[in-house]
Amino acid sequence: MNRSLACALVLGLHAYTVAAAPLEYIGQNIVPTGFLYAGTTVGGLSGIDYDAATDRYWAISDDRSQFNPARFYELALDLTRFARSSTPGAAGVTFAASTNLKTPAGADFAALTVDPESIRKVGGTLYWSNEGQRTAAGFQNPTVRSMDLAGNHTGEFSVPTRFNPTGDATGLLPGDTGVYNNLAFESLTLSTDLTKLYVAAENGLAQDALPVTQFTNQPSVTRVVEFDVTTRTALTEYAYEVGPLTALPNPATSFATNGLVEMLAVGDRQFLTVERSFATGVAGNGIRLYYADARNASDVSGLASLEGATFTPMQKRLLLDLNTLTNDDGSALLLDNIEGITFEPGFGPYAQTLILVSDNNFSATQFTQFIALGLTAPIPEPETYALLAAGLALLSLRRRRSSQVLRP
Repeated sequence: MNRSLACALVLGLHAYTVAAAPLEYIGQNIVPTGFLYAGTTVGGLSGIDYDAATDRYWAISDDRSQFNPARFYELALDLTRFARSSTPGAAGVTFAASTNLKTPAGADFAALTVDPESIRKVGGTLYWSNEGQRTAAGFQNPTVRSMDLAGNHTGEFSVPTRFNPTGDATGLLPGDTGVYNNLAFESLTLSTDLTKLYVAAENGLAQDALPVTQFTNQPSVTRVVEFDVTTRTALTEYAYEVGPLTALPNPATSFATNGLVEMLAVGDRQFLTVERSFATGVAGNGIRLYYADARNASDVSGLASLEGATFTPMQKRLLLDLNTLTNDDGSALLLDNIEGITFEPGFGPYAQTLILVSDNNFSATQFTQFIALGLTAPIPEPETYALLAAGLALLSLRRRRSSQVLRP
């Protein structure tokens, strides 16, 4: 399939600007693979959310009921025990409860029938995303659901059918539509006023764009869906461009990917986003935090395909490349498969703290990593700065504009 990703994106509103990072590395804790809690193997933590009322965190595992039934954990973090060290220990992480997710019929999920990825807590309700599946073994539609604190199903959002996988298992043949396998609903967040819910696929849909791979190594335009929390219906869709790989694999043809793995609302249609890049033969993962703004982005819900279409995507600005962080002894911070992100109240001199967690894939060569970052400036930054950055980016783009197509 000839996919050049020649989306006619509107120039001047697609600026990738970089500002001084408003985040500082506080420290980390590492829970080794194989750690057991309440009869379960802790791992696959793909989403995390903080509850100020209880001072606890809620983390969802992407165990597809293969090691233990699909589940989420309640836990506590003690940031005084976090350290800028390559061997920080796990004393700052305390697991308090493990709860199984339930099907709409009230049963535990059978093996390979669900793929939990993200979780958000509002009072007594937990919202969570299920990635779905697109393999030769069968297709499963991605879903967004709610449950109570006991894991009981309480409702489902009406996901647009364009996300449902159809056609070939690869998603690469003409006429294929929907999510690619393992590149679906990784991200979920609620608006700051709790009236909207946002979910995004990790890479573009089959009808929209190729995925980011070692063969293409080009951006993949995905969709961010805005839902009304009360009616649970989709309202708007925004285009978000997932960046290329941060490193090439070794050997060159071995597996590599980059994806949008989590979002966190910080204002009106403004988000922190996490992009995670992995390349075989490269130590650790490439993790980048962006500020993404959809306020001037087009509503692309009326576009059957984004390929060749004209639209304005969400603006992106790099906030922090976590691969630049170092421990107190000068060693680089080795990053695992970071997929979860949440805010908590300030720690030490910081007004707020950002907590990240990794999905260890239940692999003996990986680990469950909790990272704490302190905010030194508000996100988003003052509007005057944002306007200045956008203006400078516009000037830069105008100087080198050669056509109306970005990255042909």
